[in-house]
Amino acid sequence: MKIYTKKGDGGMTGLATGERVPKHDLRVEMYGTADELNAVLGLVTSRIVGDEPGEERRQLLREMQEQQCLLFELGAELAGYYRDAGVSVIEEADVHALELAIDRMNDQLEPMKSFILPGGTTAASFLHLARTVCRRLERQMTSVHEERPELVLAGALKYVNRLSDYLFVAARFANHLAGTTDIPWKSRKKS
Repeated sequence: MKIYTKKGDGGMTGLATGERVPKHDLRVEMYGTADELNAVLGLVTSRIVGDEPGEERRQLLREMQEQQCLLFELGAELAGYYRDAGVSVIEEADVHALELAIDRMNDQLEPMKSFILPGGTTAASFLHLARTVCRRLERQMTSVHEERPELVLAGALKYVNRLSDYLFVAARFANHLAGTTDIPWKSRKKS
């Protein structure tokens, strides 16, 4: 398989439907952001693998890799490939699994008493970065959904919203596993 085709040299690219669009088309932005989020999760997995072994870390690693696989499929959907018309590749069970994971991790965390700053361990920092990329993807998807709801399906929107919540809690959980506390935000006015 040849890596370069030269078809995009003029600033156009092909969607899964075969339609040619400018590389700045919002659909390209969406699947590009899904790919970017997947790459950041790759950074997360490299840090989880690098940490000390333990069942909770292995479970977090499995969950991250599951989300990477789902994001790959979501990217294809955002590029125009639908398994079934009007049905997202994202299933309600995918959203439910994120909710269960959020609850499981939250049960082990101290309640938040203030806003926190992104940071702590390297894994937590990358998870916070992933969360912000996920929120950008959600903004792009809602923008396209508003104009053309058939391009961004409701199940995909729900999933990306829940994924960003999951990534926030996972960042806190990564700090917890490492024995690192979250960094509280401190207002200048209260200092």
